[in-house]
Amino acid sequence: MDSMNKYYNMSMVDVAYELMSKKKSAVNFYKLWEEVCQMKKFDDVQKDDKESLFYTNITLDGRFITVGENNWDLRSRHKFSDVHIDMNDIYADDEEEASEELEEDVDSTIEDDYN
Repeated sequence: MDSMNKYYNMSMVDVAYELMSKKKSAVNFYKLWEEVCQMKKFDDVQKDDKESLFYTNITLDGRFITVGENNWDLRSRHKFSDVHIDMNDIYADDEEEASEELEEDVDSTIEDDYN
C-alpha cells in the first residue's frame, strides 16, 4: 500500500492531524484544507461539498485549536493556560449582554408609555 492510499480510509480530521503532526507551527485553514484534499484525492466538487464539514469537524475535535486569523495548530503544542477557555467567563458575558438588552427594552417601553 503506497502512502497516498492509506489516507483514503482515514477521516479528514485524522488526515489533518497527521499532516499537522509533521509541521512545526500553525497553518492557515485553507492551506491545511488543500493539503487534506490532496491526500484524500478529492476532486473539485468533493472539495466544495466537504469544506464546511471539515471546518466543523476540526472545530469540534479537541486535538486542534485556532490561534487567530484562521490559523490552526495542535492543542498539544500549547500550554493549557494559553488555550483554556473558562466557560464561566463566556456565560457571564452572555448574561451581561442579556441584562443590558432587557434594560434597553424596558427603557424604551417606559418612554413609549409617556409619549
